[in-house]
Formats: sequence, C-alpha cells, structure tokens
Amino acid sequence: MRAMRIHRHGDPSVIQDDDVPRPAPGPGEVLIRVAGTSFNPSDLGVRRGLMPAGLPFTLCGDVSGTVTTTGDRVIGRIVAAAADYVVAPAADLVAAPATIPLAHAAAIPIAGLTAWQAVFDHAKLAPGMRVLINGAGGGVGGFAVQLARHAGAHVTATASARSAAAVRAQGADEVVDYSTTPLPAGPFDAVLNLVHLEPERAGTLVALGGVLVSITLPVGLHFVARNDPGQLAELVALIDAGIVRVDVAAVRPLTELPAVHRDAEAGRLRGKTVLIP
Repeated sequence: MRAMRIHRHGDPSVIQDDDVPRPAPGPGEVLIRVAGTSFNPSDLGVRRGLMPAGLPFTLCGDVSGTVTTTGDRVIGRIVAAAADYVVAPAADLVAAPATIPLAHAAAIPIAGLTAWQAVFDHAKLAPGMRVLINGAGGGVGGFAVQLARHAGAHVTATASARSAAAVRAQGADEVVDYSTTPLPAGPFDAVLNLVHLEPERAGTLVALGGVLVSITLPVGLHFVARNDPGQLAELVALIDAGIVRVDVAAVRPLTELPAVHRDAEAGRLRGKTVLIP
C-alpha cells in the first residue's frame, strides 16, 4: 500500500511516496481503509524535525475512513494517517458525520478539537462575551468562529482578504483584514490567538479579568490540544445538526502532499486541505 513518509528531516522534497506492507491491527485496534486525511500546520514541524518523531515516519494525524471488518464510517485523531490503510485504537474513533462526504470529514479531528478546547475548555465563552479570534482564516479558525457564535459570543475575527468572505460566512460579526488594518483596540473578554502575535501587543487586547488563549506563541494561556473522542463526538453532532459547517477549501490527491507543504510554507493555503488516497 501507499504511505507518504519522511526518512529524514528537511524541506518538502524529503516526503516520499513509499510502498509499504499493509498494517495488521493489534489488541483493541481496528484496520481502516482511509477515505481522507488532512494537512495541519503541525505537520511542517514534524517534517522539519522540530517535533519528536521516529524515522521513517508517516505524516498526517487526521483520518476518516471505513473499518474493514464492520464497514463502520469513522473519524479520529491518530498517528500516521497519510496512507491507504491505517490501524488505530478503536477507543480513539467516533462515528463520522452522516451529512458530509466521508473524505471531507478528515478535516475535523485535529482542527476541530483544538477549536473546541480553545472555546469551551480555556476561554469558557458564554453568551454576551466579546471574543477576538486572531487568525480565523485557517482550519482551527473556521471551527473556532462557529463554536464561539454557538456559545453566544460576539465574534471579531482577523483574516486575510482571501479568507474574509469565508470567515464572515462562518458567522463572524466583524472581520478585520490584518494585512491592511491594525488589530482592533479591544478590550475583549477573550482573545483566541491562532497565529503570530507580538507578546507586548497581547496584553493590550484583553479586558481586566479576561483571558488570552494561544495555540502558537507561549503567551497567555498556551495549550496543545489533547485527543478527546467525547468532544469529537459532540462536534460531529453539531455538524449533523447543521450548527457547524465543515469548510474544505481543497481536496487533493495524497501524492500531492509535498506540494501542499510547499503551498503552506508560501502562505497559499486557506481553511482545510483534504488529501485522498
């Protein structure tokens, strides 16, 4: 079977299209025929050697697909998903949304869980709160805007001109083009920082008693999302209820993963890119 792997760290050219044996599930695991995986910015860190990973390493951590023994349609946050087949702990998987294509559901796990935990676990958004989502044009931002609106918050979002229409369609009350306009003055009850933010600027955005949550720079309440199948199942329920929309900006063949990395590093990606075997 095909697996997109790295054998050394470096630029996108180190990503290889390898022919490897199909994996066999162990106790508590299932074999999944992959329908889709998706790109996340953290994949760049793995490829560059900034995040620990034994080599050779199969990239991507989102999966949607079909359990080979049961036919169940599932999604999950796993390891080594850029392949035709993967094995995963059954406990880490949840039923895929019924209302979107199975391949598109690969856009959900990592970005969706990160947004969920930023909005509910850390910012604890509630009706009437004012939130700034800095960098709303990415995959996490798209989910964060929708979940913040679902929580009842007033959402101000920063995004590039290329992403502004999508962010507005996702429910942002105000959209600021960060490339031409300074960050809003605030103060905000909560700031969700999803991109670069000058540390000295961060403190001026948050109201007294407010919270700054960051998934990038170690400012404010910095966190790395954890895997939580229960939260993922709740997010799937919101998607099937039509409350949250999955914005897939592009669907590309798995073999284009090196090109996706190049596009990401050049700032050419918007939203989520799904890759299909």
